[in-house]
Amino acid sequence: MKKIFLFLVIALLFTACGEDCYNAPQPIVFEFVNSNDENLITNGSLASYSIVEENQTGVQLTKTSDDKIILENVGAYNGTKNYKFSSNIKVFDFSIQSSEFKGGCDGYQINKITFTGIKIDVTDEKGYYKIIFQ
Repeated sequence: MKKIFLFLVIALLFTACGEDCYNAPQPIVFEFVNSNDENLITNGSLASYSIVEENQTGVQLTKTSDDKIILENVGAYNGTKNYKFSSNIKVFDFSIQSSEFKGGCDGYQINKITFTGIKIDVTDEKGYYKIIFQ
């Protein structure tokens, strides 16, 4: 019985040490507001919206309970990708620059987000980007 237990412990150690791990980039969250700081999704002004990648692939978006938008599965690459936000109110472009990092686990990190568009302001809040439509 001791030999079986010892074998299982050794097998467990070898399989646990050999596992690969991966850290996904931090999520990107947008909040859309007007110049009075009113959330445009909450007040019904921003009724439809989408984001497409430069190759015209749609980005999955998730609306939070406080009417912010999470961009799913972006930033897991080396380099810069361009995106287009389209809505019933505004259209603007932005780019995400990411890079690979190696630490205890492999993964990617988002280094920089650049917004370009007419009559928008963006502030980097704690944990999300507030996009102000004017």
